[in-house]
Amino acid sequence: MYHSPTHGKVDLNALKKIVSSFMAQDKKAGYEIIVGSDSQKLRRGVYDFVSALIVHRIGFGGIYFWKRQMFEKKMSLKERIYFEATMSLETSENFVEFFKTNGIFKYNIQIHVDIGKKGETRDLITEVVGMIRGNGYEVKIKPDSYGASKVADRHT
Repeated sequence: MYHSPTHGKVDLNALKKIVSSFMAQDKKAGYEIIVGSDSQKLRRGVYDFVSALIVHRIGFGGIYFWKRQMFEKKMSLKERIYFEATMSLETSENFVEFFKTNGIFKYNIQIHVDIGKKGETRDLITEVVGMIRGNGYEVKIKPDSYGASKVADRHT
């Protein structure tokens, strides 16, 4: 189940209809399709993971949806970052075929990861970026990864 600030809880089919309708409103506009994930430690061994799908109508706002998963398991920072990246890849794969069959295939999905050159995650950049690029996606890191560090982060 996905959530939206404007549409409440929606299933995958409803989400696809909403995205199609949104993009059909202005077919000449430029769009970016972005997926980003973030996590938050709630307490010892309990983590909240959120993956967000953003459809950005460049210069004119956008819409977004998010999906939450809770895990009770001790995790290192590296495990959390890899799990966030894997969630983003899974979310992207859920939409690749949908976008292609609806004529939206000209837009590449960007994956935004919550890692950057500053802080504890800097040592993971090469590995995580390589994993995402190896799956055929464009990837952005901090400070350009607003899909993870702003949108998904808003719901963790």
